[in-house]
Amino acid sequence: MKLSVKLSLAVLLAFLLAATFGEVQYRVARLRDVTPAYNRVDTSQRYLPPGAGHWLGTDNLGRSVALRLTQGARIAFIVGIMTSAIAIPLGVLLGLLGGYFGGKTDSLVLWLCATVASMPGLLFILAISLVFGQGILGIIMGVGLTTWVGVCRTIRAEVIKHRDRAYVQAAKVLGYSPLRIMFRHILPNVAHIILIQFSIRFPSAVSTEVFISFLGIGIQGEPSWGVMINNARLRLWQGIWWEMAFVTLAIFLLVLSFNHLADYLRDRLDPALRSQIR
Repeated sequence: MKLSVKLSLAVLLAFLLAATFGEVQYRVARLRDVTPAYNRVDTSQRYLPPGAGHWLGTDNLGRSVALRLTQGARIAFIVGIMTSAIAIPLGVLLGLLGGYFGGKTDSLVLWLCATVASMPGLLFILAISLVFGQGILGIIMGVGLTTWVGVCRTIRAEVIKHRDRAYVQAAKVLGYSPLRIMFRHILPNVAHIILIQFSIRFPSAVSTEVFISFLGIGIQGEPSWGVMINNARLRLWQGIWWEMAFVTLAIFLLVLSFNHLADYLRDRLDPALRSQIR
């Protein structure tokens, strides 16, 4: 395993631990019905630079940047995982149906892909978010229901390659049903694509959430990374650099780590690339 991949896994593990800590802190505060520490205002601690008391400094209301970053990681992981849980199964199902059956079924799947892909992505996400309401649920549904097209097209192309192979023809001769052939025989042979797609989609979903929250139409009342960037940009001219710097660094490291991991998984799991490496 390459050193860059090991470092990427270490970074992702650190973010996962931070997100877990943030989730525990969030749930405990909700259970006790108190203001969580990351939202607790203390004007006497405003604009403290990184130091012993506050490792990453404080913001304009005296709130700890470090604690708010962990909450941003919690939101990022929730959005990344939940949107993937919507988009990937939907894309895989439609890709299997279109690739295996072909004909009118495939035409319908391609029409759905073309229709969704032709719509402005941000506006489509915002429209769905308005239906489900502002907040994390609206973001999850908006991103999840609009980002399945790439997964569907990739799975469909792979299924078309596999449907005429000997093992599929043998299953048909034995009288297996199409659903069994698709899910018991073809799907395991294209499962590596699902893992690769997850590693690609996760940082994309996080970036979309950050952008929407930065515009002020996403998650509100919680320290999403987009909300933190929007707040921090107003104070850069005052020399208050640490909130913007640490949030940007967190997003950069998370996206870079997932990109490295996606490249590694593609090289190792894609049969064509694997044969070239050997």
